[in-house]
Amino acid sequence: MSTTLAPFADVDRLFRSFWDAPVTAGSVKGFAPAADLAREGDDLVARFDLPGLDPENDVTVEVEGRRLVVRGERKDTRDENANGHRVREVRYGSFRRTVALPVAADPSAVSAGYDAGVLTVTVAGVYAGTSPTRIEVQRAA
Repeated sequence: MSTTLAPFADVDRLFRSFWDAPVTAGSVKGFAPAADLAREGDDLVARFDLPGLDPENDVTVEVEGRRLVVRGERKDTRDENANGHRVREVRYGSFRRTVALPVAADPSAVSAGYDAGVLTVTVAGVYAGTSPTRIEVQRAA
């Protein structure tokens, strides 16, 4: 049996299936925004990449005991019935990110700001009095 090699047939089929397959907002359930956490002195500073969100309507920042909880939703406002093909790499849907705190935080010590698509949450004083204690490691006999 002879086989005909078509070097671009598989690539063509891949691209055709990619363009023909509908991509909808429901195909990916939510997303997890990238987060950057840092200890700055006695404070915890958490930065979350949230471009395109309305911080007043789409994002909630809460303190639940020893947890900082950031949740929200990125909504797709584009017309689903628009003509033409569509490729979607941006994820839409709801998200929830939780950061464990070393001690319960006072809600009045938490501040949040949004600038250029980045949500910055500062939990002031959460590391006060929690300096690490070095433990000596003993060599086995």
